[in-house]
Order: sequence, then structure tokens, then C-alpha cells
Amino acid sequence: MIRTILMLGFWAAVLPITVIVCFPWTLLTGNISFLYRVGMWAAFTGVRLAGIRVRTVGLEKVDATRAYIFMSNHVSNIDPPLMLPLIPRRTSVMAKKELFDIPLLGKTMRLGSLVPVDRKNREAGIAAVRAAAEVIRQGINMTIYVEGHRSFDGKLIPFKKGPFYLAVECAVPVVPVTVVGTHYVMPKGRFAIKPGDVTVIFHDAIEPKDFGDRDALMAKVREVINRGLPKELQTEAANVPQEARA
Repeated sequence: MIRTILMLGFWAAVLPITVIVCFPWTLLTGNISFLYRVGMWAAFTGVRLAGIRVRTVGLEKVDATRAYIFMSNHVSNIDPPLMLPLIPRRTSVMAKKELFDIPLLGKTMRLGSLVPVDRKNREAGIAAVRAAAEVIRQGINMTIYVEGHRSFDGKLIPFKKGPFYLAVECAVPVVPVTVVGTHYVMPKGRFAIKPGDVTVIFHDAIEPKDFGDRDALMAKVREVINRGLPKELQTEAANVPQEARA
């Protein structure tokens, strides 16, 4: 619990500086870069203060001059502040649409090209995919947790289909990412963080010419992410559940 409080305390200390300096600069200039760099630094520093030791595998293979769709597994609330700062260049994410209704935060999120999504509305989900496609066409990376929700036991749960529509439509390389260890340091349903080691595996990019159709791409990405998990958390191919519709 002490580690968790230390991380949250650090973020709370950085927040006033962000509000006083970074937000006004972003709103005046219309340029999100300064705020993004500060935010990513603060996120990762907080994670390290919580006693989480991060190791990356394969990150050197990511071409910082290209835009990618990073597709990752998701088991913990600590996944985003740990993983997003590792990605070269700026990345966008999909965020709850309610956050965009908060005046200052919502405007900043739009400047940052974040994509609002309503997971309860299938039509809104389709609109979110289209909005994400526009972000990618601007040369900005997109990071998506393809299960849509966190896994309780660390094993993969059904994937959402929307991200694969997006990949096929934009013909942008997909980088499957396996996050290993966050299930142990902060599993779903637990607030306290336990110090430990986390490995983030950036697998080889799947190029547009290898996409095939949407279902083939989804099967390939799932197989690659699953392969990066420890043996006890891997899902047998024969037991892979039918993927989610939206």
C-alpha cells in the first residue's frame, strides 16, 4: 500500500504544475507535444516509484519514423502508465466518452487526438473506429487494448473486432504487444501495488501485405500475444473463445 500511495502522491504533486504550466501552454499554442512529454514522464516515473521494474523486449525493432497500431493484452490498471511511455513518438488511445465532457480535460484530449468511445453503443463504436482511422492518417500511433476489458486471471479473453476493421481499413502495420507481470503486481480488483518485475514484449510488426482479411489478422495477433505469455497463462488454440462482436 505504501508503494501505491507513493505513486499517487507523486502524480498528485505533478498535477498542479501540469495545470498551471502545461495546460495553458497547450491551449494557447494548440500544440500537445509539451504536455504529452510531461505526462508520459510523470506516468512512468510514478510506476518506477511504485517499485515496478520494467524490461522491454523487441522495442528496438519499432521504426520511430512510422505509424503503427499497437495491440496489447490488458490485465491491470497499471498497464497504460507503464506501457504508453515506452512507445516511440506520440500515441493516441481510445478513452471513455464521458471524460470529453469535462471542459478543460476534454478540450486537451481532443487536442491530443484521443478518440472518444462508448462501449455500450455499437453504432458509437463504429464511429470511434472511423475517428481512430483519421488519427492514424495524421501519422499518429494508436494503442489499443484489444480485449476491451481487463482479464481477471491473466489469460486472454475474447478480442473486440473493431481494432481489426481499423487495421485493415488503414493498412498500417500492427505491432502485437504482450505485457507480462502486471497481473501479479496489480491484478484486477486490487488497489495496492506489489513491487515486482514487468516485461513488455514488442513483437515483430505485421505488415499490411500480411493482413489477409480481418479474421485472419485477429487470429494472428491473438496467437502472437498469447505466445508471449508464461506457459501457465497461455490459452490453448482449441480453447480460444469466439471473439466479441464489437
